[in-house]
Amino acid sequence: MNSVTKITLLTDLQQVISAEQAWHYKIIPFKKTENELFFFTLPNTNKDDLKMELEMIMGKTILLEQIEESVLNRALNKYYRKAGEGKVTLTVDDDYDELFVTRLITEAHDLGSSDIHIEIYDEKARVRLRIDGALVEKHKLNKEEYNGLISVIKLKSGLDIAERRKPQDGRYSHQTEENSFDLRVAIIPTLRGEKVVMRILSNNKGNLLLDDLGFSKKELTDYRANINKQNGIVLISGPTGSGKTTTLYATLQELNSEEVNIMTVEDPVEYTLEGINQVQVKEDIGLTFSAVLRSFLRHDPNIIMLGEIRDETTAKIAVRLALTGHIVLSTIHTNSAWEITSRLVDMGIPSFLVSSTLNLAVSQRLVRTLCSKCKKETNTPVEFPSLLKNQTHQTHYLPIGCNECYHTGYKGRKSIYEVIPIDRELARLIKEDKSTEEAEVILQTKEIRSLSESAYQLFLEGITSYEEVYPIIASNF
Repeated sequence: MNSVTKITLLTDLQQVISAEQAWHYKIIPFKKTENELFFFTLPNTNKDDLKMELEMIMGKTILLEQIEESVLNRALNKYYRKAGEGKVTLTVDDDYDELFVTRLITEAHDLGSSDIHIEIYDEKARVRLRIDGALVEKHKLNKEEYNGLISVIKLKSGLDIAERRKPQDGRYSHQTEENSFDLRVAIIPTLRGEKVVMRILSNNKGNLLLDDLGFSKKELTDYRANINKQNGIVLISGPTGSGKTTTLYATLQELNSEEVNIMTVEDPVEYTLEGINQVQVKEDIGLTFSAVLRSFLRHDPNIIMLGEIRDETTAKIAVRLALTGHIVLSTIHTNSAWEITSRLVDMGIPSFLVSSTLNLAVSQRLVRTLCSKCKKETNTPVEFPSLLKNQTHQTHYLPIGCNECYHTGYKGRKSIYEVIPIDRELARLIKEDKSTEEAEVILQTKEIRSLSESAYQLFLEGITSYEEVYPIIASNF
């Protein structure tokens, strides 16, 4: 009997049999070739009879392996929903819809997924999970099932079940025997029907530590020195999904103590932290970023976290808070850490105020790391941009793909950072509005490692692939 303890079933294998066949024969597919199908089955199964019957039905050679009943049942419950007799479509009142949604959310959480995408097209509907930054298809649905699933999600999220013409946003808590977590639900009408994206949030990120995020020793020293100042602004830049929020929450967790009053304004509040006063923006009632920030001054804060500096108004308030003796933490969208300074000037902040209030400029990205189970060494030469000294490398690693990494070739992600502490010399450059080229020369003398250099180092160490780091290197030169 096979000693397997957990079954991971990819979409192409899952479609080999129907849910009815899976439950009737108590089988789970685990491999297929052009002429053969491999199934797990129960320990007490008559393998000869089952093999003969399945070969008649499927027209292929069948090979069977017996596994523990508990393992097989978990897989059946996870990957194959039972269908009621004579049912053609599923409705909101159907328990199977709610059961599928519950299992889907639990599965996504267990796999470390950040988002669940449920979408419909002409001939089919599908469910994809974002794992390590990439979308992986996990389930295919019948079109007849789709509306029932959307309705269940709407009911759970407190949304209007009858409204199908406008976007809707909601939130609800998902509870299991082991844990509980929140989901942020966004629904938008598309040409074929409503698309749902559910962002999985954690109710407690108290275990986040700056030491675990990916800073180098020097970067972490510079970062800690500046977040512990009496006043000033710390800004983190990067595209959506680059880990900025995680870095901010880890920072708040480190600064959190009985001696300080920490207040945040966010849209939305993604993680809740004990001991920190978090405010959710509600623009429909006038509770905007700027309105909340103005009221913060009357609540005696020491540290203020602003989810994002997105316009001139919030930028000016952040500067005013820094000038009046507060530490302000926030995010901003730029391509590099140094571009944060010019972005603030573009928002209407005078350069002399930027130079006197900005403590630290940080840029970060998330890089997928190669799966250690299946990565493969190769001697195929690759070239990087000429600005990286036209380096040509032969020995490096390729993403191959296996069951362990859902055939993506990657498992997990690692943050890379560019951390620029604004000292007197750099403050002078900002105040005098010097060019980026002049700043880069000085940054090199200060041994500030760029995003490109950090990504390149991960490639050299065999942690990630050429395809993963090349876009970062090319876009940051």
